[in-house]
Amino acid sequence: MAAKKTITVEQVGSPIRRPESQRKVLVGLGLNKMHRRRTLEDTPAVRGMVNKIPHLVKIVDEA
Repeated sequence: MAAKKTITVEQVGSPIRRPESQRKVLVGLGLNKMHRRRTLEDTPAVRGMVNKIPHLVKIVDEA
């Protein structure tokens, strides 16, 4: 069985003065404070969430 692919995302933007939907996407990714990192399974759902807020997060590592 192959190892699951993961991506590491880091929050680089503040949710202050952003729409509520963008804040909810951050919380859904497990982020809520600046410069926090989360390693998540690389799925289309996670990629879609990251693509909704490219100005608030960056992909640090893809494994």
